[in-house]
Amino acid sequence: MKYAKLGNSDLLVSRICMGCMGFGDPSRGQHSWTIDEEKTRAIIQRGLDLGVNFYDTAIAYQSGTSEQFVGRALRDFAKREDVVVATKFLPRTKEEIERGISGQQHIENMINTSLSNLGMDYVDLYIYHMWDWNTPVHDIMDGLNRVVKAGKARWIGISNCYAWQLAKANALAEKEGCAKFVSVQGHYNLIFREEEREMVPFCNEENIALTPYSALASGRLSRKPGAGGTKRAEEDAYARFKYDATAEADRLIIERVAELAERRGVSMTEISLAWLMTKVTSPVTGATELSHIEGAAAAADLELTKEEIVYLEELYTPHPLAGVMAQNRPTSASQKHVWSVGNQKIKENTHD
Repeated sequence: MKYAKLGNSDLLVSRICMGCMGFGDPSRGQHSWTIDEEKTRAIIQRGLDLGVNFYDTAIAYQSGTSEQFVGRALRDFAKREDVVVATKFLPRTKEEIERGISGQQHIENMINTSLSNLGMDYVDLYIYHMWDWNTPVHDIMDGLNRVVKAGKARWIGISNCYAWQLAKANALAEKEGCAKFVSVQGHYNLIFREEEREMVPFCNEENIALTPYSALASGRLSRKPGAGGTKRAEEDAYARFKYDATAEADRLIIERVAELAERRGVSMTEISLAWLMTKVTSPVTGATELSHIEGAAAAADLELTKEEIVYLEELYTPHPLAGVMAQNRPTSASQKHVWSVGNQKIKENTHD
């Protein structure tokens, strides 16, 4: 496994980050394809054996049970100082706003719940899961700074935002002497490259780490077009929403991935992730089978030639924004979500 510094932080992370959205009690969320704790533990243990030290979860994943599964496994299989643990917090709920819960108090409540779920005293990276249009950015940055100063998070990151939002937040943090975002987790892969318009060059300029989700386009970049998929591929309507509209244009690129994989004698997963690792620090790669993390880890050792990179890229056509980013608007994003913490109901639209 290869490692890299996470942006402007002092965190040394594996070039593959294990995405933990597929872990957790399916009865506590909307996903029947999530795996139980026994399987979760086996995959995490295998990841550690392969040198993966970076683990990404969220309070939204199966109402906190992903955090619980991940926390117990890492406590049993690794020393705390040897792993980098990231989790995410949700926007304020309508009920919190009506009760007068401030952005700062909301973040404190969220981190305390996540730390309890994880069974840890701190997280290495605390991520703002999506832009909260109902909460002033000053309150968000101040709340996150308090979490860092209290020792509950070492560094902070952001997910599902535009480059201008990241720039605005970090400029405010710098002005106020607060902690700044050191990483961004956006939607980015070989068949969805809209991040390259503004986010990628901005992050390169500012040394902000890119840790994209959907690194394999919900499995589309790991199998030939028309090939049978996973249970998630069959049942995840959200993933179909993100990719089905551009399926024909994407198919041409996926066919090139398959062709290059056959030529190099490696898997499509390895080709797709090796390409992405030429652009970013650590792709967040979900795993619900041992083979998933094994294939992802192998990609860290694969180097593509310049000619192969061009061959994979040259057929790309612009894509419309989809998923969470399509909802990142002041009139729709935060007002249409119902989140849960503890016993509250949840409608999960934070799929990675």
